[in-house]
Parts: sequence; structure tokens; C-alpha cells
Amino acid sequence: MGAFTDVAYNVVMIFYYIIKAVVVPWIPIKYRSKDISGQIALVTGAGGGIGRLLAIGLSNEGCKVVCWDVAKQANEETVRLIHMSKGQAFAYQVDLSKREEVYQMAQRVKREVGKVSILVNNAGVVSGKVLLDCSDEQIQRTFDVNVLAHFWTVKSFLPDMIMQDMGHIVTVASLAGLTGSDRLVDYCSSKFAAVGFDESLRTELAIDGRKGIKTTVVCPYLVNTPLFAGAKSKFLPALEPEDVAQAAINSILTDEEMCVVPRYISCLMILKRFLPVKAQIASHRALGLGEMMNNFEVAKPKHN
Repeated sequence: MGAFTDVAYNVVMIFYYIIKAVVVPWIPIKYRSKDISGQIALVTGAGGGIGRLLAIGLSNEGCKVVCWDVAKQANEETVRLIHMSKGQAFAYQVDLSKREEVYQMAQRVKREVGKVSILVNNAGVVSGKVLLDCSDEQIQRTFDVNVLAHFWTVKSFLPDMIMQDMGHIVTVASLAGLTGSDRLVDYCSSKFAAVGFDESLRTELAIDGRKGIKTTVVCPYLVNTPLFAGAKSKFLPALEPEDVAQAAINSILTDEEMCVVPRYISCLMILKRFLPVKAQIASHRALGLGEMMNNFEVAKPKHN
């Protein structure tokens, strides 16, 4: 009887969460946002693009912001912009592909700034080449920055979140983490891994009863940033980084688990599950996605 009751309860909860997911987005954000002022937020890849906008946006919400980036001057410029708006920010030069450097810098942040309660794993790199043209070093770096660094940052800051029973871990992945694309085999593979990282971590925290720690994965379509300079689609216009950053911040404020930008892409992802593989490839061609990377600038691997 106990097992039956448990199953019945969980079935009821499934329908409850489905109804909640449909209804809640219609409620204005100001009525369902949490207060994150005073918290310490760390953003990787904060030197430009979406990372800089996320750092500035979190500062505007009242957070102390720790900015990590391998590009020292660009990172310091982000901090300067935050200071101009009377916010608090701290710049640290970090190469996320080096595990020990991540661990060491995390300890330094704890000593100099405090305990991080909002972690935004945003940094990413892309080569934009067909698989056989990608060097072993480029493939390794793609995985080091786009997904393995998430393990090192989370292992660094999650214990403090558990101690406080409060925290939010944000994984900035990509639509490329939900559907494969040509000339992005290494990038898509790393972003699929990032999406899986978020889902598995969320499940693990929930099963362990860590109700105060939330996770969000952000999956935007092509964004108009230097990371994808020259890339474009014939039918779907590139997103503006300001819109993606704001969507991500709104997801943090509302504890939204998955943020797909634009939202209508979610419907296409559901449809994808029912299409035969060859139909998926045909739809890829029909939308002009196969030509998206034709004018991509491949002089060197790019990062944000």
C-alpha cells in the first residue's frame, strides 16, 4: 500500500508541475521574482558578449559580481562599467582550461570577496570547422572550456551553497546542445554535454533534498556576438545578446530550469523528437542552417 501511495502521489505531482509550467509564465515577472540583492555572483567569460551583459545585469539586481575571463583588459573593462553604475565588481584573470588554476582562483575569491551563491558558467569557445579540420588541441580546448570547466567551478563553489542551503548554478549552453549541426561537431558535442551536466546536477540535488539550490540551463539560438562573427541563417535572424542576457537573468530571478531563446524554438525541439533522422536533416537544409557557418571567420578559435 505504501508503494502504491507513493506512485499515486508522484503521478499527481507530475500533472501539477505540467499545469504550473503552462500557467506560471503568464504571470508578470515582477510578481514572481526572488530578491538576489547582496548575493555574490560569479560570471565566467565576463569580458565581453553575453558574459559582460550578464555581469552588468546581475549588478543591476544588487549582486556583488566576480568577473572571470582569460582576457585581462576586457574583463577589467566590464568591472569598470559596473563601477561607473555604482555597483561592486571584482576582476580575476582565469584560464578555465586549466583545472588547478580554477581551483586556486576559487579559493582566492572566497578569501577576498566571500562565498559565491550564484555561479554563471558562461565562457565558451568555438572553432567553426568540419571535424577533420579541427586540430586535437582545438577539440580538447572546446571541451575544457565549454564543459569540463563547469565541473571544476561547481566543485569549488557548491559546498558553500550546500552549507547555506542557498544557491543558483547557471549553465549557458546553446541550441547547439539540443540539436546537432555541421561544422560544429566539437562545439555541439560540448554543449550537449553541458545540457546533460545541468539536468543531471539538478536531478542529483533534488534527490539529495537540496531544495534551496536551483539550476538553470540557457539554450539560445545563434547570437550576434564576436563568438559567431560571420555566421548567419537565411530564415532565422540572429539574436541580440542583450535579449539573451535578460532572458537568462529573468530565469535566475524566477528559478526557471530551462531557458530556450527564443521560446518558440522549444516547440521545434519537441517536434524534432518525432521526426525520422532523414527528415531532421531535410529540415536542417530547409531552414538554411547548413549554410549558417559558410561565412564564419575561422582565423582562430574564439571565446566569450
